[in-house]
Amino acid sequence: MNPPVPSALPYTDTKPQGSADFYYATNATFRFILQRRGPDGWRRYLEAMGREYFAPVNRQWAQGGLAAVARYWRAFFAAEPGAEVDVEERPDRVEVRVRVCPALRHLRAGGREIVPEFCQHCHWLGAARAEAAGLTMRLSGGDGRCCHTYARPAAGLAPQDLGQITEVRP
Repeated sequence: MNPPVPSALPYTDTKPQGSADFYYATNATFRFILQRRGPDGWRRYLEAMGREYFAPVNRQWAQGGLAAVARYWRAFFAAEPGAEVDVEERPDRVEVRVRVCPALRHLRAGGREIVPEFCQHCHWLGAARAEAAGLTMRLSGGDGRCCHTYARPAAGLAPQDLGQITEVRP
C-alpha cells in the first residue's frame, strides 16, 4: 500500500471543480471589507490570509521550491470552473499566465458589479505567500488577463508597481 500523496491544495474537495458561486461571496466580502476598513484594512486582511490560511502551502513551496509552486497553480486552476491558464516553469521563476480569469468570467456572466480593486487581491495574497516561502511575487495585467510571477530572490525582479495591476472595468 502506498502512502497518500500530499495535495498541492490546502483543502480536500471531492468535486472535480469548485463552485463558481463562491466568486459572488468573494466579491461581496471584498466590497464589505473595503467599505468598512478601507484599502489598507483590505490589504492587511489579504496579507494575513496569505500567511496564515495558506501556511501549509507556503511550507510546501518553501520545501519544494518553484516546482511546488507550479504544481500548486496547475492543481488550483484545474479546479476552477472556466479558467484558461498556462503555468510555465523556468529555472528561476514560475509564470502563471491567466488568459481568462474564472472569477471575473463568472461575476460578469452573473451581472455582478465587481469591485474595481478585485485583481489586486491576487497581488496581496500572492506576495504574502511568496514571502513566507522565501520567494518574491509580481503581478501584471488584470481585468481578466494577467501574469503572476513567482521567483527566487536571485531572479532580481523589479519592485511591484501597483500601476501595472489593471482595475476591473464595468
